[in-house]
Amino acid sequence: MKGIAFAFFATATLAVTLGMGWGIQMSASGDHSLSAAHAHLNLVGWTTMALFGIYYAMTPQAARGTLPKVHYAIALAGLVAMVPGIVMAVTGQGEALAKIGSVLTILSILIFLFSVLRHGFGASQPA
Repeated sequence: MKGIAFAFFATATLAVTLGMGWGIQMSASGDHSLSAAHAHLNLVGWTTMALFGIYYAMTPQAARGTLPKVHYAIALAGLVAMVPGIVMAVTGQGEALAKIGSVLTILSILIFLFSVLRHGFGASQPA
């Protein structure tokens, strides 16, 4: 696995590592007040990014060109904004960053939807 599929999967693996560590810290401290941010790190960071990576690895025609790179940049920006944004919202420091991250994340899902509809799933078969 190389290219954009690897970038998505490496990011997913980093996210789940951070998410698991954070979960262990919450459990050890007994403070679960930031569990919503932890859950989004695992769901958007691990699950969604991994699924994007698997899709691009299994559908190489979708992994070509500029759009997959734009997709990765927007998905990563959404994750990086959303998780700390949720922490800020939960701790009463404002919701703006969480909202920005949410908009970027839904935009990344829309790009993914476009790619799936355009390229299908799996390698193209010769005609």
